[in-house]
Amino acid sequence: MIELRPFEKLGRFRNDWLNARYHFSFSGYHDPSRVHHGALRVWNDDEIQPNTGFPPHGHESMEIITYVRKGAITHRDSMGNHGRTEAGDVQVMSAGSGVQHSEWNAENEVTELFQLWIIPRIRGGKPNWGARKFPKGDRSGQWVVFASGDGGGDSLPINQDSKVQGATLKAGETLTYDLSAGRYGYLVVADGEVVLNGKTLKTRDAAAITGAETLTLEGVKDAELVLVDTI
Repeated sequence: MIELRPFEKLGRFRNDWLNARYHFSFSGYHDPSRVHHGALRVWNDDEIQPNTGFPPHGHESMEIITYVRKGAITHRDSMGNHGRTEAGDVQVMSAGSGVQHSEWNAENEVTELFQLWIIPRIRGGKPNWGARKFPKGDRSGQWVVFASGDGGGDSLPINQDSKVQGATLKAGETLTYDLSAGRYGYLVVADGEVVLNGKTLKTRDAAAITGAETLTLEGVKDAELVLVDTI
């Protein structure tokens, strides 16, 4: 089953430095029909103004994946990690037994990013952070795994039977993905426009998928895609 979730119908939050859309219930936005999708608990679409961001705050027992769409985000945490993740690249923080961190837009332009939270298979454990570059050219017309439960290939490790992956698709090209029975898929178009199994998805639109499904994506405008496959 495929359920479209248009960008304009997502939850909303806005203040002087953050313009956010929520795919799932989060903070002051609550929709009982959109609390999670399998182990995927949060997908926030954030626009962060220059030289602002999330001050130090804590998390525990959550896998937090950040995909930067535009600009860059600077990370600092209580483990001593410090890094800057640019557009198209990914960072992962396993909060484990507890960690404090900040996410700051130190740029002179608006940063746009997706922040995903995945419920871990086991609570607690040692917290961890990592980041990696994923050149868009390497995922032209194919899926590349950004983060996964097995940490295979060049993917960043997460504590769950899940894969966070991406692809780019040119207009006129076709790409497929097989979601197995008992799995949950969540697809967001980071940029561009595609047709998914006959249904049009534009920039920042989403589709919630329950397996088993064969997804067929046709590029209408050059597109950048992010897909979660999880239990």
